[in-house]
Amino acid sequence: MNTTPSKLAELLQIDTPIVVVDVGANPIDGEPPYRSLLDAGLTKVFGFEPNPEALARLNSMKGPDETYFPHALFDGTERELKVCKAPEMTSLLEPNPDLLKFMHGFSDWGAVVERKSIPTERLDDVTGLEKIDYLKLDIQGGELEVCRNGTNRLQDCLVIHTEVEFLPMYQGQPLFSEVELFLREQGFIFHRFAPLVSRAVKPMLVNDNIYDGLSQVFWANAVFIRDFSNFDQLGSEALKKTALILHEIYQSYDISLRALITLDERYGLNLVDKYRELLIRSGFF
Repeated sequence: MNTTPSKLAELLQIDTPIVVVDVGANPIDGEPPYRSLLDAGLTKVFGFEPNPEALARLNSMKGPDETYFPHALFDGTERELKVCKAPEMTSLLEPNPDLLKFMHGFSDWGAVVERKSIPTERLDDVTGLEKIDYLKLDIQGGELEVCRNGTNRLQDCLVIHTEVEFLPMYQGQPLFSEVELFLREQGFIFHRFAPLVSRAVKPMLVNDNIYDGLSQVFWANAVFIRDFSNFDQLGSEALKKTALILHEIYQSYDISLRALITLDERYGLNLVDKYRELLIRSGFF
């Protein structure tokens, strides 16, 4: 039950667009989570996609608020790209056959069909990039390395949406616990999974469908936010953007409300009552 994004944006009177950085912008899995904000004209998107075909597709469809770079973000060194049979498994990391053999389909999808050396760039070193409000990461095991090489950029970031794994799909891949610990050290807290994905381990098959999950959680998209117990340390524009992102993308109305409470207390506004009215009209209450 979403309200129209422009309604909340109108209430908040945000002065600048939400700056989205999308690392691994290839839309293999459908629309990006921030799509509604982009469609409403509330964002500026800076995407990174080293796959030439995917980059060409993104550029052919992009609107005026989207800019795409051909860079592979990682640690700034020359790296070997493992091109896999399934494009969505292509990675700078080596697929892990010792695990994948237990998961339906993955041994085939993760077969490396080409290896090529490519330059990588550090997030902190990218030029032409504005201050990040919302960071999306989906680069098959390299997400933590991007963050490790982007700590200066992370200082201003408000929300991070990143793919994480609970089992090592790739050799030497950092898992969720390592990502969470690092981002906690950068001032973020884990907020939620969106979504959490399981798979049935071989030989069991559910509903004769290799995509149906069962007991083993495999990966997720994890959302990290600034600690709501310290919202008083954020500036007014950061609080407004946090409220809008969490309201529109994740329906995290309680955290959005906390941001508005902080603004009301700071400036003597009446955003909380107006937000409650907006939620009532949307059918939430």
